[in-house]
Amino acid sequence: MLASATTLMEATRAEEGCLDYVMAADPLIPGLLRLFERWENEEHLGAHRAASHSRTFQKSFGDCGVSGVSIDRYEVASVTKLL
Repeated sequence: MLASATTLMEATRAEEGCLDYVMAADPLIPGLLRLFERWENEEHLGAHRAASHSRTFQKSFGDCGVSGVSIDRYEVASVTKLL
């Protein structure tokens, strides 16, 4: 699945409006992938969700043994640099 994730990340990062897109395996929880993404606006996010590479990746979940998906959305009001 990580090979598919890499392909998706490369294609997504090339999309207009993509500010960040990172998918990483959790080293403490086998089989858990964490996704972080930032978009310039809602329209760019919508275009990403409709993109063929996004749909292809989602369709591959069953083939990779994915048994469930949980997605949380956070609305961030501000960002402060820690370091």
